[in-house]
Amino acid sequence: MEDCIFCKIIKGEIPSEKVYEDDEIIAFKDINPEAPVHILFVPKKHMESLLDVTEADADLISRIYQKINDVAKDLGIDKTGFRVIVNCGEDAGQLVKHLHFHLLGGKKLGSKLIK
Repeated sequence: MEDCIFCKIIKGEIPSEKVYEDDEIIAFKDINPEAPVHILFVPKKHMESLLDVTEADADLISRIYQKINDVAKDLGIDKTGFRVIVNCGEDAGQLVKHLHFHLLGGKKLGSKLIK
């Protein structure tokens, strides 16, 4: 998508502080973090939301969760706990219409919902 900020990050048109990248996934620090660790995991394939995921995407989604685990371990938040959030749609607080997964940790997380 031409105007998608995450697609522009994937293409290198907008800088990001990457923590992981391969042929199908990019992960970078959120520019407005809600916790000391706040990493966004984004499939390079443009999908507007979780509703666009099909059975054909099962391996990709599984790999994203595997990489979330790897990064959580690398950052040491696997020992204390972390949260993974996927917002789907406007009422859920999805601000960017490109599927993405929030990894949050590094502090005790309350019940407040992320935007």
